[in-house]
Amino acid sequence: MNYQRLDGRAVDQIRNTKITPNISPYAEGSALIEVGGTKVICTASVEDRVPMFMRNKGIGWVTAEYAMLPRATNTRTQRESQRPSGRTQEIQRLIGRSLRAVVDTALLGERQVMLDCDVIQADGGTRCASITGAYVALALACRRLVKNGIIKTSPILSEVAAVSVGIIEGTPILDLAYAEDSVADVDMNIVCTGRGQFIEIQGTAEREPFSREQMDEMLLLAEKGVNELFGTQRVALA
Repeated sequence: MNYQRLDGRAVDQIRNTKITPNISPYAEGSALIEVGGTKVICTASVEDRVPMFMRNKGIGWVTAEYAMLPRATNTRTQRESQRPSGRTQEIQRLIGRSLRAVVDTALLGERQVMLDCDVIQADGGTRCASITGAYVALALACRRLVKNGIIKTSPILSEVAAVSVGIIEGTPILDLAYAEDSVADVDMNIVCTGRGQFIEIQGTAEREPFSREQMDEMLLLAEKGVNELFGTQRVALA
């Protein structure tokens, strides 16, 4: 446990995280999430329709789109104006799966919530920040639907948040910034519910394989991290 983090954080410490709700006057729900140097605008738009494959079933749908602005990084990234890259498609599917896991779509009715996650500044963990921020936007949108009498009760069953963990120089660490992510021996993204259940675990040994003991250490770190993120979400929604 001798690894010294570049930003001086303890190995079990998440970056400073702030969620600002209602940043868009037009979206049914919105939030700006800042996780260290990573900043993502999340909006939730409610549509009185569902995809073709969901029609006439009496249930709703939650889906997501993800994008990174060209100068969200140190060098300009080509704008994905025609077709999203494989990475972008994978991330937006992850966001959609993560939020659907905590929504009772029958209570939503036959309507769709589109979550847009736009990265305006990237410093690692953009998919995790998107999931954590999109939950707040979704919760606000559902709150508005209830307030306006469109649905009777909120369809949200639990909170959801995501955090990255990894191993550098043999040391498991929590919430990797880009400078750490780019040199990590193991990189993992973990999505959890407020009930302590896992939605998704994405883990890869970039260099050396990792042990079951190290896996357990990373899961404990992730549990600590998402519990802190749930607290930040609650403050934003209070």
